[in-house]
Amino acid sequence: MEKVLLLGVLIIAVITDIRSNRIPNWLTFPAMIMGLGFNYISAGAYGLLFGIEGLLLGGVLFIILYALGGMGAGDVKLMGAVGSMLGPQMVLWAALYTAVIGGIYALAVIAFHPRTKATRTALQETIKGFVYSKSLKYNKPNNVENPPKLCYGVAIAIGTIVTVILKSG
Repeated sequence: MEKVLLLGVLIIAVITDIRSNRIPNWLTFPAMIMGLGFNYISAGAYGLLFGIEGLLLGGVLFIILYALGGMGAGDVKLMGAVGSMLGPQMVLWAALYTAVIGGIYALAVIAFHPRTKATRTALQETIKGFVYSKSLKYNKPNNVENPPKLCYGVAIAIGTIVTVILKSG
């Protein structure tokens, strides 16, 4: 039952993130409470502690990226909700898979999005300079365009689903 709820939360998070570039509190906070509730019902106080540990670990792992400006607060709360349902070990795996998928997603956006042409050109010049001169000097892009927003909720959803598929027994 909790896996179905988690899937529903992830689907709604992806839809709202793509549509509005936000993952709303009306989704994440109830998901956290339900995750803690499911764990409490299934294992009592130990289950509640398990859910709290997952919630905190999921949040702490992503709050660092939020503080650096790499993601929004909704992403942090969504990973906390994932942790409240899956617990600390599974949320660690989910964060790892999410980071890998998020990195691939970010590279794909840089490679293919029309508003990242100046960034692509600067990166190509940096790589050429390194190959030919063996010194690494970053060439800042001229005319930096308004960069596209990454919907990191998509990466969180995929990373979490991969975790559940690979790590659930």
